[in-house]
Amino acid sequence: MDKKNTDLEKKRTAILSVIVGVILFGAKLIVLFLTGSAAVYSDAAESVVHIAATLMVLYSIHLAAKPPDKSHLYGHGNIEYFSAGIEGMLIIVAAVAILYEAISHLIYLSPPENLGSGMIIVIFIALTNFILGFYLIRKGKATNSLILEANGKHILTDSATTAGVFLGLLLVKVTGVTVIDPIVAIVVALNIVYTGTNLIKRSISGLMLEANPNTLKKITGKILELRKDFWIDVHQLRYRESANQIFIDFHLILPYYFSIKEAHDIEANIAHELKRIFNNCEVRIHHDYCTSKMCKYCSFNDCKLRDNPRTINLKWDMDKLISEPPNDLRNYGE
Repeated sequence: MDKKNTDLEKKRTAILSVIVGVILFGAKLIVLFLTGSAAVYSDAAESVVHIAATLMVLYSIHLAAKPPDKSHLYGHGNIEYFSAGIEGMLIIVAAVAILYEAISHLIYLSPPENLGSGMIIVIFIALTNFILGFYLIRKGKATNSLILEANGKHILTDSATTAGVFLGLLLVKVTGVTVIDPIVAIVVALNIVYTGTNLIKRSISGLMLEANPNTLKKITGKILELRKDFWIDVHQLRYRESANQIFIDFHLILPYYFSIKEAHDIEANIAHELKRIFNNCEVRIHHDYCTSKMCKYCSFNDCKLRDNPRTINLKWDMDKLISEPPNDLRNYGE
């Protein structure tokens, strides 16, 4: 799927999330009106945050889809990390409001009412959120969108929250112990805090360009697979992700007599192979040339201009590719 279709798919998914969120919030308000339950109040309050968050998701996806400009040379994709962090903070704010309301109910023990009618609607809400959450996560992974995936996990948490509310109402109805209702609300609030904290952590990781071990393994694995005997060294490999884009760069030492065209063709082939793994990636290689003191590392047996035999066999692995090279492979032209 190309970038244009991917962005369109992400927007459609976000719009669906907003529409469903508004409908389910209305359903929760009906249950709250019927029951007066503290647990239902906590669930409805969380839905306000969810609607605000999904609107932010929609805006973020719209902004991230814009092409690079003079002020944002790498594009606008990092807005997704920022948006996920704001969503996490909003969730925690909602949790504080829920805790306040739950503790008030715990002190005054206001019993919920009309539990039978309310519980039927609660089941419908939980199932709908469960389906929507998994759908958003699947779309987020398919389009490499952190914000859609985060929103899906948020909605799955909302589904679990609603299921907890249902369990609380059921226990109140069966046992008649009204204190269960505010206790469930407190548990719900603590669960929401956990979700919000995780979203903030993921947001910070993205903004700080923290490497994903799986992504790094895929990149280095492909480069090691493509390695040729005339690749004298690869080092200082880096990558960064922005929305559904990934930017990869590294240094590659080639024999000094290779032409610019040969170097360009090598880079084009590497980029082509990496794009088979990452649909929307850009690859930039800094080409370095060899010197006579690098012969001891070189495995290019067909080299006709070798000055010295190969005496050192470097271990090519992930750690080597992302690290600085040995001094003899660094001091070009000396």
